[in-house]
Amino acid sequence: MNVTEIVLPGLVEPDGLRVEHRELPPLGAGEALIRVEATGISFAEQQMRRGKYYDQPPFPFVPGYDVVGTVLEAADPALIGRRVAAMTKIGGWRSHLALPAADLVPVPDGLDAAEAETFVVNGITAYQMLHRWAKVRPGGTILVHGASGGVGTTLVQLARAAGIRVIGTASARNLDVVTALGATAVDYRGDVPARVRALAPGGVDAVFDHVGGPGIVDSFRLLAPGGALLAYGSASTVNAGGNPKPAVLKLLVRLLWWNALPNRRRAHFYNVWGGKRNLKRFRARLAEDLTAVFELAVKGQLKAQVAARIPLTEAAKALALAESGTVTGKVVLVP
Repeated sequence: MNVTEIVLPGLVEPDGLRVEHRELPPLGAGEALIRVEATGISFAEQQMRRGKYYDQPPFPFVPGYDVVGTVLEAADPALIGRRVAAMTKIGGWRSHLALPAADLVPVPDGLDAAEAETFVVNGITAYQMLHRWAKVRPGGTILVHGASGGVGTTLVQLARAAGIRVIGTASARNLDVVTALGATAVDYRGDVPARVRALAPGGVDAVFDHVGGPGIVDSFRLLAPGGALLAYGSASTVNAGGNPKPAVLKLLVRLLWWNALPNRRRAHFYNVWGGKRNLKRFRARLAEDLTAVFELAVKGQLKAQVAARIPLTEAAKALALAESGTVTGKVVLVP
């Protein structure tokens, strides 16, 4: 089978992506052949283009953190013809690909491929941080930085569905988007700590911070006793020069130090792949949590934020759009 794929050859601008074609090798044991119907552009790929993603592979490689598609071939006949979702970390920007059948999660009827795609890595990240790590109870209050982004919009909606109050930071042009999702919107260019303290004088039960820069200190100080800080990115390093690893390691050390203090607050760096050392449990949790996210979407409690649907072969255009900061939601590639 002839496969179309998008190759990231090195440190290039979006227009340096290459469209290539090759023959797909035979399926391995336990694999299924997927015809990709949607694959997204997340913040991870934007970091990878700059060589800033913490554990990205050496160039050249095919990016693509997650996919939704239809099974064309599999050892299990029940899988053939099913629409499924999978997290891939890399390799998703293809027209077809082979994946372990054990990694596939069924996509329910009622969600089209692009809608479902926006909930894969973003949904898993948001759901696990909120419900498996922060464990905020109904009636609690959380602070979501970047509440108009892919993970942010999902976090806001999951929290509101669980009866949790949300304060969300965003740029001035996206404040209405955050408000429409049910959060109290705060302009991130203002005095965010003062505004949050006015809204939650006793502190917030959890903060979700994808930036990881100096502002992480304010995020921790805004916690109520017993609260949790979930750091899940290092956006502050994207446009900085040099190797991003020292900044990430500094962040990890800071979180460990805070956990050692007798302050009744928790700090954790969330890595969606962190549980893969126990592959069986990792797959079970991923399937359980993504299924829960899909069910909320089917019920109308989660709305997909699809910024644009762009053909796979126009990935350069799509990546430039995703990086422009002019869209809300996720840019989806449609092979």
